[in-house]
Amino acid sequence: MATSEERLALFKAEYPHTDNVSLTGADLGVVAGYFVIIIAIGVVAMCRSNRSTVGGFFLAGRSMFFLPIGASLFVSNIGTEHFIGLSGSGAAQGIGVGAWEFNAILLLQLLGWIFIPVYIACGTYTMPEYLTKRFGGERLRVYFALLSLILYIFTKCSGDLFTGALFIQQSLKWDLYLCIFILVTVTGIMTMTGGLTAVIYTDTMQAILMVGGGLTLMAMSFSKIGGYDGLARKYPNATTKMTYRMPNTTCHETDPNSFRMLREADDDYMPWLGFLFGQTPGSIWYWCADQVIVQRLLAAKSLSHAQGATLMAGFIKVLPLFMMVMPGMISRVLYADEVACVDPQICNYVCQSEAGCSSIAYPRLVLGIMPEGLRGLMMAVMIAALMSDLDSIFNSASTLFTVDVYTKIRKNCSQREQMLVGRLFILIMVGGAFWALMLAFLTGVIRMILAFVYYSSGGCGKDDNRPAILKNFHYMYFSLFITLLTGVTAIVISYFTGRPHEKYTPGNHSDNP
Repeated sequence: MATSEERLALFKAEYPHTDNVSLTGADLGVVAGYFVIIIAIGVVAMCRSNRSTVGGFFLAGRSMFFLPIGASLFVSNIGTEHFIGLSGSGAAQGIGVGAWEFNAILLLQLLGWIFIPVYIACGTYTMPEYLTKRFGGERLRVYFALLSLILYIFTKCSGDLFTGALFIQQSLKWDLYLCIFILVTVTGIMTMTGGLTAVIYTDTMQAILMVGGGLTLMAMSFSKIGGYDGLARKYPNATTKMTYRMPNTTCHETDPNSFRMLREADDDYMPWLGFLFGQTPGSIWYWCADQVIVQRLLAAKSLSHAQGATLMAGFIKVLPLFMMVMPGMISRVLYADEVACVDPQICNYVCQSEAGCSSIAYPRLVLGIMPEGLRGLMMAVMIAALMSDLDSIFNSASTLFTVDVYTKIRKNCSQREQMLVGRLFILIMVGGAFWALMLAFLTGVIRMILAFVYYSSGGCGKDDNRPAILKNFHYMYFSLFITLLTGVTAIVISYFTGRPHEKYTPGNHSDNP
């Protein structure tokens, strides 16, 4: 029986350089071309945009039509964490993660036909502002604004930067912090100077690039494996060689339900009951009440254009299953010894993570099957995904801070002062993004220490000795419990409070901006 060190030595002999493919000069030329085009679009948008008023800077003057809004909706949702995360989940568990994307198609229409008419009727700029108009008082508004800012800085930004850094690590071999600094700086400058107009127009270009590049890789990967039929036949057996596996373990084997999206109610990955009733309420918050998403629709020139944008974005949301999830599965088939590694030492050699390497499925596929030049295109796609997510976060966060927090501190501040504060807050967010990565690193270190402390409480080949409430209470069902608790509480409180003013209901549009 081979030891872990012996297995690692055998693996290194077969795969002496797991990173032997990198971007060439032609690839880097494509990336440079992308930067030139996206900056040019941003400059043109800045010149054409009305940035002299609060409405012009934060809501593009409410003058946008549905095509760029729909494209911006899509790319504001799809970041590098989707390319890395969806493909990684596909490699590890199959198509189940695609349920989130199909759920989003329906919730986008809920946003367009139920929520947006109310928001437009209120003439609101931000979601915290709507809460004040609906429920009264200022405490809830300030609380929700600050909570959103914290979540943007320490979850969305850090997640984008980590996954973007992972792709850079696998392809460029450049210093990660230098690359992140350049991307964040360019994104911050465009957002700070051009406002929402520049964000939406650059997002449109990035949407074209992301969809085009993603579909190109999808077509090449399916061709490589023999189409969908080849994926269905080969994926169930896509496991690392026995030579590189620990004895008497079933870790990282393919899921028997890999080609089922929603599974039994007691499934530990995608239970249909937990997903529909536990996860959907949380998704409704994201798609129908998150500032990043809603702010794009508030920039529409009319309600019909806002609704057209949700229809357009809904159609595009069909694609991630096929251009992210399934390519991740194909990557596992083609590179099972790396993507589906089991031995912690081998995994650490492949991707610097002992827990597994499914997260490298997408970059490994890009570097493995795409020719020179097209690899640069996919690098530009990942940069586009990172920048589109960040510019949306920067713009929405500055809107929240300026409209819902700063105006409470400076009650009589001028519009010029508000726009100056909004731009300065974007600058602060750029440094918040860096420290978010530092916090993510610190969190990872803490988690690593805890993993050592509770090493005997689970893991590959070990019994899980955690308390039942952690081990057996699926997070989706816990979400359902929290949703029911919140809903009942809100209904009871609403019953004993007054009705909202008539001008804040969809039936009265006299106050529309």
